[in-house]
Amino acid sequence: MSTTSDASSTRAGAAESRPRPGGSPAEPGRPKKRGGRDLLHSLPWIGPALILIFGVVLYPAIVMFYNSTRDISISGIDKGSVGFDNYVEVFSFPYFWPIFGRTIVWVVVVVAVTVLISLGLAQILNKAFPGRRIVRLAVIIPWAASVVMTTMVVYYGLEPYFGIINKFLVDIGLVDTPEGYGWTRNPATAFAWSIVVAIFVSLPFTTYTILAGLQTVPGEVLEAAKMDGAGPVRTYWAVVLPQLRSALAVAVLINIINVFNSLPILKVMTGSIPGYDADTIMTMIFKYIQNQHKVDVASALSVVAFVIVIVIVAIYVRVVKPMKEV
Repeated sequence: MSTTSDASSTRAGAAESRPRPGGSPAEPGRPKKRGGRDLLHSLPWIGPALILIFGVVLYPAIVMFYNSTRDISISGIDKGSVGFDNYVEVFSFPYFWPIFGRTIVWVVVVVAVTVLISLGLAQILNKAFPGRRIVRLAVIIPWAASVVMTTMVVYYGLEPYFGIINKFLVDIGLVDTPEGYGWTRNPATAFAWSIVVAIFVSLPFTTYTILAGLQTVPGEVLEAAKMDGAGPVRTYWAVVLPQLRSALAVAVLINIINVFNSLPILKVMTGSIPGYDADTIMTMIFKYIQNQHKVDVASALSVVAFVIVIVIVAIYVRVVKPMKEV
């Protein structure tokens, strides 16, 4: 009986290892490759997303690059190709490199301070205390309110004669007289206050992203660290912060893109200042279109800005490795 079973199993194994017509021997445990067929079957599901990506992201980028190589008149008439002359004009602009440096300062300071403050706010909101729900709702207000409206409140609050923020600064002794200093008339101070507003409106999203990450930290891990003798500071740096890697990566990445492309805050706070001493690349693009009516040069500058953002994001992802397991 055992001899018969052994013979049957031998024949079955030989049949499985026998080459199939027009193909290689079947390998047990390895699924058949159906990449093309699976892609066709998935098209009805991913097709709308692909169309949306092409229409919202790729097509505008293609048109922007095309316009950057054309000579476009004030009335919008395309006079033909100029090659890369518009890019030469952008980089030969005497204020380009100071504006580029100011843009980097704008992004780095706003994102760094926002993340630091949000880490503290998220830690507070993660604790149980009376009125926590109301405080959490209050944190959303800067996010829910219009960015332009928030900036206008700060702008008029800094007015020398009737601004409530300016009066408060006088009352605490930081400013001698209400009319003695025009915060929004000086490029340096207007730019600094723009950073303050940008941090304020960026806090809600960043705080809630980090708060969501805090709530995924297992309680038993914190309890184990406490039993091992780790203090609150060591527990936070060695246990909690590594667990926030994914949340922090998302918050920083989205903030970099949003802050770099931010226009309303700087337009309101520094729009009345002549020259380019308080501009970033975004406000420079706006001035090219509004004041100089150079859509082609503005398109070239937009392409440069797009490349800068891509490079920054690529370096960030390369260094941080947000998808790496903790």
